[in-house]
Amino acid sequence: MARTTQSAPLARIVHTLGTVRTPLRIALGLIAVALGAVLVLAPITVHGIAVIAGCGLVAIGIAAVLPGDASAGDASARDARTSTLTRRLGAIVLIVVGLVMAAWPVAGAPWLAFLAGSALVVHGALALVAAVVDRTATLDHRVSGICLALATVFVGGITFSWPVLTLLLFRYGVGAWLVLLGLQLLLDPVITAVRARREVRTAATAAATATSPATRRPAALATPWRWARTIASGIALVASVALALGSGFVLGGVPMPAPDAFYAAPAAAQVPDAPGQLIRSEPLTTGVAAGAEAWKILYTTTHPDGSPAISSGTVIAPADRTGEALPLLSIAHGTSGVVAACAPSLSATPFSDGAGAALTEMVTQHGWAAVTSDYIGLGTAGTHPYLVGEAEARNVLDASRAAQQLSGLALSTDTVVWGHSQGGQGALWTGQEAASYAPELTVKGIAAFAPAANLYGLADADKNDPAGKTVSAYIATTWNDVFPELDLERHLTPGSAGGVEKIRELCFSGHDGLAAILLGTQVPNQIFPDSALAGPFGDLLKQQTPDGPFPAPVLVAQGLADPLVKPQLQLDYVEGRCAAGVALDYRTYPGLNHGTLVAEDSPLTPQLVQWTLDRWDDKPATPNCDDLPNSVAD
Repeated sequence: MARTTQSAPLARIVHTLGTVRTPLRIALGLIAVALGAVLVLAPITVHGIAVIAGCGLVAIGIAAVLPGDASAGDASARDARTSTLTRRLGAIVLIVVGLVMAAWPVAGAPWLAFLAGSALVVHGALALVAAVVDRTATLDHRVSGICLALATVFVGGITFSWPVLTLLLFRYGVGAWLVLLGLQLLLDPVITAVRARREVRTAATAAATATSPATRRPAALATPWRWARTIASGIALVASVALALGSGFVLGGVPMPAPDAFYAAPAAAQVPDAPGQLIRSEPLTTGVAAGAEAWKILYTTTHPDGSPAISSGTVIAPADRTGEALPLLSIAHGTSGVVAACAPSLSATPFSDGAGAALTEMVTQHGWAAVTSDYIGLGTAGTHPYLVGEAEARNVLDASRAAQQLSGLALSTDTVVWGHSQGGQGALWTGQEAASYAPELTVKGIAAFAPAANLYGLADADKNDPAGKTVSAYIATTWNDVFPELDLERHLTPGSAGGVEKIRELCFSGHDGLAAILLGTQVPNQIFPDSALAGPFGDLLKQQTPDGPFPAPVLVAQGLADPLVKPQLQLDYVEGRCAAGVALDYRTYPGLNHGTLVAEDSPLTPQLVQWTLDRWDDKPATPNCDDLPNSVAD
């Protein structure tokens, strides 16, 4: 009797909850659907996402912890108790984590995402166990439970891949999960009511006709509404699996071709002492335009500290040519990555970087040759001196020297230099270093498209942008070796080191480029703290600005919709050079971004071709320092 008395309050609580179970589940279902819709559709802040997602977890948790599941049958009471206990344990996890997220939204995106992901995975795993062990439930309910449990686990796993809560994928995943579970809560009373009415009618018909139970059609099979929930759960599972696979695909990158024996350094005794010497070459057929012939080259150059180094590159020339020396383009390529596999010469499209369409036209229609350096550490072993201007210039100039030694190809020692983005900075540096480093080459023009000329300004302006974080990660992982005195690894923003290491292995082109930028979105804070930018590291960034003087006319082209190389920073750079007496031809292109500036249909393409031909013909330059806009909006 004492035992019964002690349990009476708990029994009354359970009974009370049971009587309000249906209206409460409907209310919670409406709340979950509304919160999920807000997550998916509304423009909200990171803190807002944390609060809404947390409230959604609490709503689903409360619904799951309610007593008296309507789907339970009359079989094993032990199975029912085990299932109920397991399910409610998972619900409690959701409630606790949801409350923490809603009450503490300022904890930071990675921490909140970890909480949400952990809660969803644990809840999903426990719900899966509950659905499997509960043999008292009808078949449709068990299948539905298993599908929803697995979908919950997959959605939880996705949050670990995308820890920054502002990312739409997280919002869509959790938002859709809340909507689907909310709809299930709303659908359950309908299913239960329809089933009850069907069973009453079936029983009345059986009694009236004295039909034997053995020949009666089971009510469960006669109720198509019962499988609506299962179909919806199956759709949720398929969607969550697709989302997880898609996340793995876009974040994982694609395997890049590994450098083969061609890129391996020969024995030291076989390496020429002087820079700019051809070591070996071989024909290149991949990605070569009709009417052109191409080669890969391996040659000597120098490290940033002046020590000997080896780099690779490519040369392209008209297939139909005479023995006369061809006009030469020296090309500094844009950001492709910082590991050996990211060398442009290993790409399926080795000549598409930057103004690729203009390059093809110059080679196949105007009879020019072009040489592109991969840069040290891309293709060949060693650390790539990413955005170190003097090193890029040496690599480009030495590639042009080495190309002169190709058998069967006569090249002029006069050259016009091109470069986009990182290569734009490299092209400007190539121009200002040519006379002292490679005096046998004569630079007749320098064209830089969206050049990273003001590296310090860009590091500061782009520090919180996804692409900017990716570029910062490349700087962090290479400059730590090129400039060991900086000890950059120790000065990174807390929590960014893991993202830096992941981004380091990805190339900045094609599918890998998307993965690198998306991983940049998952670094919660800027890579370099402001204190680092204000110290020796910031001073070195400033030293990478190509101030000139330049030995030939300079063209700087900038898209005014460029989110990476900010147009205002470019204008500031140009104004500074003009004020210092360096004449520049500055051209802007409204509506064009970092990539479309150099696309085939860009107005820059025909202008660049004509500008280059004019430089070769020694036509007067067209500087416009006296006619610069006052701002990027002018």
